[in-house]
Amino acid sequence: MSNNDLIHPTAIIDPSAVIAADVRIGPYSIVGPQVSIGEGTQLHSHVVIGGYTKIGKNNEIFQFSSVGEICQDLKYAGEETWLEIGDHNRIREHCSLHRGTTQDQGLTKIGSHNLLMVNTHIAHDCVIGDHNIFANNVGVAGHVHIGDYVVVGGNSGIHQFCKIDSYSMIGGASLILKDVPAYVMVSGNPAHAFSMNVEGMRRKGWSKNVIQGLRQAFKLIYKDGLTTEQALQQIRLDILPEVAEVQLLIDSLEQSKRGIVR
Repeated sequence: MSNNDLIHPTAIIDPSAVIAADVRIGPYSIVGPQVSIGEGTQLHSHVVIGGYTKIGKNNEIFQFSSVGEICQDLKYAGEETWLEIGDHNRIREHCSLHRGTTQDQGLTKIGSHNLLMVNTHIAHDCVIGDHNIFANNVGVAGHVHIGDYVVVGGNSGIHQFCKIDSYSMIGGASLILKDVPAYVMVSGNPAHAFSMNVEGMRRKGWSKNVIQGLRQAFKLIYKDGLTTEQALQQIRLDILPEVAEVQLLIDSLEQSKRGIVR
């Protein structure tokens, strides 16, 4: 157990919880069974860690968040399933993060350095990467996979089993019904693709050659009237030898099971 001076006396901690010595737990928070919390993490007041949850180092979880609760899938019948959270995440007020189901891998997994703004919901069996931003009121349905450096605008909803690949961006109040390829910006209800996330690339210091190559790839996929296979063939011939980053976009298209947002 952690240092009692850092745990408010109104907090309730299950005896099975393993809490690092410097973890801070605020008033009226509850830590359930089979929970582990890593060094430097802080729970503000009224945080509920439901159980069967592994939380890494230096996370900050704000008031009224529900973390590691059982999922809302009607097929769930009390099986032991888990939520894993990495390091350096900021989970703001009223977020809800649910454990997995045995229909998948029994695990919901969230990586590191993510910002989940107010009222973000991450449903069962989602796999979330690193350095993502979810704005207020984002709803992520079950079995969704999200890569790294993705930005999801406020009040957006993502349909179950979709894949949102790295460096993409979803505009506010969007409905995502199909996969979003790497680097692509989408928006609308239902969402449509309208460009590459060029500003995001510039902010990361990517070269003009890389940005231009990815723009050319977008044009081949979305603007030139080619089939997906024809576009991929052209991208490999004309762009991939000079712009290695386009391989991630190729992978997005080849691995998509739901089809991509058009």
